Amino acid sequence: MNQLGCDELYLLLDADGAVIAYQENEQPWAGALVFSSEELARNFLRASRLEAAEIVAIDPEDSSNLRTLITTLKRRPIRYLLLDLDYHTGACRQIDFEGDALGAVRERQFVGSHTR
Repeated sequence: MNQLGCDELYLLLDADGAVIAYQENEQPWAGALVFSSEELARNFLRASRLEAAEIVAIDPEDSSNLRTLITTLKRRPIRYLLLDLDYHTGACRQIDFEGDALGAVRERQFVGSHTR
């Protein structure tokens, strides 16, 4: 098992095939939404009423595909992953990019939907 504690990362794609990201107001960078299970991804979609065209999986140990993904994400203002963002509480883990690899992992807390 890797530092993330999951066998696959599940990404949400929009109708054009782009990875769905979250960007806080007035922040320069965004985080791609990823989940440690397909069930958590579907729960987020249901709770947020976000329309995603597809959920795709990537092996976090597949350095070649991960490097390609990170390079592609960096063409947009995406500089980290948000793992298992809970729509209601706003809790998740942020995984920073270090070059073209996954780096430091830290807890993040956004304002949850219950406080709006």
